[in-house]
Amino acid sequence: MHSPHDPYVRVRGAREHNLRGVDVDIPRDVLAVFTGVSGSGKSSLAFGTIYAEAQRRYFESVAPYARRLIHQVGAPKVGEITGLPPAVSLQQRRSAPTSRSSVGTVTNLSNSLRMLYSRAGDYPPGAERLDSDSFSPNTAAGACPECHGLGRVHRTTEESLVPDPSLSIREGAIAAWPGAWQGKNLRDILDALGYDVDRPWRELPAEQRQWILFTDEQPVVTVHPVRDADRIQRPYQGTYMSARRYVMKTFADSRSATLRARAERFLTAAPCPACGGSRLRPEALAVTFAGRTIAELAALPLVELARTLDGGGSETARVLTGDLKARIAPVLELGLGYLSLDRATPSLSAGELQRLRLATQLRSGLFGVVYVLDEPSAGLHPADTEALLRVLARLKESGNSVFVVEHHLDVMRGADWLVDVGPRAGEHGGRVLHSGPVAELASVAESATARFLFDEAPAARREVRAARGRLTVGPVTRHNLREVTAAFPLGVFTAVTGVSGSGKSTLIGEITEELPGVGRLVSVDQRPIGRTPRSNLATYTGLFDVVRRVFAGTDEARARGYGAGRFSFNMAGGRCETCQGEGFVSVELLFLPSTYAPCPECGGARYNAETLEVRYRGRSVAEVLDLTVEAAADFFADTPAVARSLATLLDVGLGYLRLGQPATELSGGEAQRIKLASELQRGRRGHTLYLLDEPTTGLHPADVEVLMRQLHGLVDAGNTVIVVEHDMSVVAGADWVIDLGPGGGDAGGRIVAAGTPAEVAATADSATAPYLARVMP
Repeated sequence: MHSPHDPYVRVRGAREHNLRGVDVDIPRDVLAVFTGVSGSGKSSLAFGTIYAEAQRRYFESVAPYARRLIHQVGAPKVGEITGLPPAVSLQQRRSAPTSRSSVGTVTNLSNSLRMLYSRAGDYPPGAERLDSDSFSPNTAAGACPECHGLGRVHRTTEESLVPDPSLSIREGAIAAWPGAWQGKNLRDILDALGYDVDRPWRELPAEQRQWILFTDEQPVVTVHPVRDADRIQRPYQGTYMSARRYVMKTFADSRSATLRARAERFLTAAPCPACGGSRLRPEALAVTFAGRTIAELAALPLVELARTLDGGGSETARVLTGDLKARIAPVLELGLGYLSLDRATPSLSAGELQRLRLATQLRSGLFGVVYVLDEPSAGLHPADTEALLRVLARLKESGNSVFVVEHHLDVMRGADWLVDVGPRAGEHGGRVLHSGPVAELASVAESATARFLFDEAPAARREVRAARGRLTVGPVTRHNLREVTAAFPLGVFTAVTGVSGSGKSTLIGEITEELPGVGRLVSVDQRPIGRTPRSNLATYTGLFDVVRRVFAGTDEARARGYGAGRFSFNMAGGRCETCQGEGFVSVELLFLPSTYAPCPECGGARYNAETLEVRYRGRSVAEVLDLTVEAAADFFADTPAVARSLATLLDVGLGYLRLGQPATELSGGEAQRIKLASELQRGRRGHTLYLLDEPTTGLHPADVEVLMRQLHGLVDAGNTVIVVEHDMSVVAGADWVIDLGPGGGDAGGRIVAAGTPAEVAATADSATAPYLARVMP
């Protein structure tokens, strides 16, 4: 029996995902790093087992009504865990943040700033004091009534609605109108109203053009359609709707993403004329602090905001500014001083978002808890990783245990305890190879991590390729870039480096297919491949279409009259109707975020019992979706269309993923490599420029090697590859490096160095140079 003061978290018999009855003891009050190749089972141990069990125990302690809902979520597959304190999880997975979510709302800094204006702001003479809600664009009391607190208004213009005024209405001048019958109907109504639909648009009188496009009237007229010889059409009552009204209604009300996206093409977004884009009512904007409105302070980079708050003022102002500066300090320490409070959350990377949450936790004053973090170094320049280690150490010194899932070698070296899971991915992993001090991992022969952690031998020097032309981008003036022009060599591997916020993503975002020398452009970003469990690896790559046809071709399916549609979990007929083919049902928890639980009817299989009776080589369609890419490659070895897709997924190191793995369970790095694999299987068509934003995010060094072989193979085949990258081993193997900086935000935004890796490593004022020099062969 363990004492209640057991200094270890002891896990016994963990079987979550690919874990093979794992037993492991991890000391409390330490910085423990969980490592191993991608898919080895480290996240299943840290998040799927330890954190999930801590969360379940917390749920057990709340009200019986809530417990009843929570029981549906299920418990992790583990024998027992002892010595487990309460846990706080900081994961990379992003929720779906709205345009109203910002850096200020994520960190709660906006609340403190609003309080400062409410209690210590300078009000106009005679104005009554406002409460803090009146300074929020997200409340009725504070939001600008014109734009409802969004800061931008969507408008239509004649130019956007009628791109080619030489056409007549009959020829389709009003591009914003719907196609097919509905567009013809509107044209016939205009004809019936007496407008000339055969005259070029630009020749119509201005007042007619204005009415046709922008009227709010909806006249009803009798339309006499032109009679075709082969069919009789009767007159009907038609209601007119102007082009603007149609676009606005579609954009606001349509459930179809395609229709909304089409409507958006005809809208122009402009700063709200009433509030100038500040999102607030005039009463709130009349209050100032240090001579500025709250909107002006929220637009400053945090490092500058902290400086602005220095100064005298009343006792109330000193207390409130002191609190604000103390809250900003950990954000600055984590290298995020370039962000402003009004920066929208959707524009942040997953790594930036996680570090903001980490900074907020530092101020929370919790102690005695386990913090479970998911790759906090993702998207971090090596210079910022040192600050991250200091912050993790502070969390530990406050009396907490810090469990980190991580691939970054410097974070591993800074750990007190290392848990190495492996040896490989999927069914070839799931064992704890080492749990102990970092140095002792050196003696574990089968560890893929040990080879990189203790190998001091420099990488082999690679011959730098010669460029066969240049792609000039710029001058770019956007975000923190000011008149920046960059020359990217073609036919080689280029790495774009710089500290977080230096302008890397902004610069490569300016590369478009229209630029001379680009040819075909393939941009592979880290955005999710889908936002619901309905989207998965098999559906995204198109592999599932072939699998469904394979099942429809079986004797059993033919005998029952099942077509390929029967094996789609998105269509009625074959799917489980309880969960609508999702395999999960959403459990709404009134006081916590809603969560997904396996469907009680199909147990997560997604299909109804009849569909599952059809088997191909002994497996049902649900069992095939449960195969890993590696296992499926053997299973479908003689089905060329499936085998080709699976081979490219194996080539980018994703053999451990399950075919049916929901998109919501994939990291940004995994999503990016799936997109790359989809691209690779299309076959080569002349010169292509591949643009990747931090492709090694979430990758173990062993997986980085696999991915780099693929990317260098693309260059050897005559293509151009440009990557934004923080991994210095990748940068050292590039042909050309463009380094931005020297700092983030206003302190960055210019090209500090451009040249071969050896040349950039020798640049004096580059933040990247000293770290690159360490790994140069």
